[in-house]
Amino acid sequence: MYLCSPIQSFTMKLYSDKALANILDKPIFRQISAVADQLGVECYVVGGYVRDIFLERPSDDIDVVVVGSGIDVASALKKRLGRKAHLSVFRNFGTAQVKVPMSGEGSFLEIEFVGARRESYSHDSRKPVVEDGTLEDDQNRRDFTINAMAICLNSGRFGELVDPFNGLADLQDGIIATPLEPEVTFSDDPLRMMRCIRFATQLNFQIEEETFTALQHMAERISIVSGERIEVELNKIMMARHPSIGLELLQRAGLMQLILPEVAALDIVEKREGRAHKNNFYHSLEVVENICKMRNEKLYLRWAALLHDIGKTRSKRWEPGVGWTFHNHNIIGAKMVPVIFRRLKLPMGAEMKYVQKLVDLHMRPQAIADDEVTDSAVRRLLNDAGDDIDDLMLLCEADITSKNEVKKRMFLENFRMVREKLADLKEKDYKRLLQPVIDGNEIMQLFHLQPSREVGTLKQYLKDAVLDNRVANEREPLMRLLKEKAHQMGLA
Repeated sequence: MYLCSPIQSFTMKLYSDKALANILDKPIFRQISAVADQLGVECYVVGGYVRDIFLERPSDDIDVVVVGSGIDVASALKKRLGRKAHLSVFRNFGTAQVKVPMSGEGSFLEIEFVGARRESYSHDSRKPVVEDGTLEDDQNRRDFTINAMAICLNSGRFGELVDPFNGLADLQDGIIATPLEPEVTFSDDPLRMMRCIRFATQLNFQIEEETFTALQHMAERISIVSGERIEVELNKIMMARHPSIGLELLQRAGLMQLILPEVAALDIVEKREGRAHKNNFYHSLEVVENICKMRNEKLYLRWAALLHDIGKTRSKRWEPGVGWTFHNHNIIGAKMVPVIFRRLKLPMGAEMKYVQKLVDLHMRPQAIADDEVTDSAVRRLLNDAGDDIDDLMLLCEADITSKNEVKKRMFLENFRMVREKLADLKEKDYKRLLQPVIDGNEIMQLFHLQPSREVGTLKQYLKDAVLDNRVANEREPLMRLLKEKAHQMGLA
């Protein structure tokens, strides 16, 4: 069962040929039509643009298939449009792109031209052997029926829909299915398995039963797909309105175990002496959905929500008389984040460090709320979270998935108190005052030290004193404290 609302019946206006022609009655399509007729070639707009016409979704990326040379049609179109259009030719791939300025500065309509082709694949590669082909050949190689529809642009048949696999009916029924045998489709290009789940997530469609069975049978083929390509599809799933649809489908299909085994491993419930822990996989999906309900569009906050509990599998222990424990799962999980990002070719810079920080700190606000909410504890949290404190608090609130309404209200009230204290400290500009006025360079000069562990110990000692409000962040009391500590360490 998906964690988001059930799939609603999908209703769609079925356009007549005339209405379809009216939709396509844009100047650029008439220009392509004129060029195709002039060159005497068949020309069709295909794929996602056609699909999105019927879904009434905006789309500015247009793919055009030519039964002949796509480069010739693109070049003739550029000549017809003149200097306002920009032509790029990729002869190695037999493709060309024409960019046409749209209303609005810096905005372009991008039209990709390619000759109709047939493809054949070897078992160990996603790169096909390509030959010239017919429109039928080209539609046969498409990934899904809803992406295999074509609309003729030639003047005699302008606006005519060519739909050999009943893609329009699948759109109406909300179904993702392959044009040919699904196992062949997925074996030829295993990335299509990720795209299958991504489209089901973005469109809130069901995957046709035979197609889903093929996903399960062919999952191992994902091993020949690069991390970069998997990352692109995963991020599109994560940014969908309800990412949990795709994340659950990845798990059910057996793909999650291959691309994100740390997340897949959370899908377990163990029971001892009548006491069971929750399923942390479905809990994590709920946390992701809670972030989405907050209308938050930050990709890496969603990643932090998905990964926040990955350390629980490794930290899980049964303690007689206590039950299941997950001590330090946040610390363990934070150490796992770079491994996951490196494997999936996710960015290893600020984005990874942001996710790692949120995973590491996600227990802190609750720990503070469980005790007395002191200035010192909140000051430390603000210091450690820095500019990401608001996102951390959002994650912590999203992490409340208890079905016990009384407990849920108590947690939220505790977080409200933490937020109030944070607001007070921010207002007093504690962020500026948290760094001691005596820095590491001065410590090294005072005690004739090189960069070393001793310098770090003294810096942290002064910082702790400021954070705990034991002394004012002023030079004289800090210097007195510094000399006492240095004396204890045998440095003065």
